[in-house]
Amino acid sequence: MVGPIPSLAHDPPCEPSSMNGLVIGVFAGAIGMGYFIYGKRQAKFAPMITGVLLCIYPYFTASLLWLSVIGALLLVVPFLVDF
Repeated sequence: MVGPIPSLAHDPPCEPSSMNGLVIGVFAGAIGMGYFIYGKRQAKFAPMITGVLLCIYPYFTASLLWLSVIGALLLVVPFLVDF
């Protein structure tokens, strides 16, 4: 026997922290895409790798604090590492 079908009326509303995470993820992806394109045109691996990581890390991070910390660290990597 199949259980009852959950209705949408009982789903919790979107929490502000999830919306903030979405906004941070969109900005990180946009900047990551810019880093990747820059690295590809200049033939530099640090911006290319950082760009890919900026695009995918929001999928694996749920905490708003860690989204911000990891994003900030990844943003400065191309300025510190040159290869």
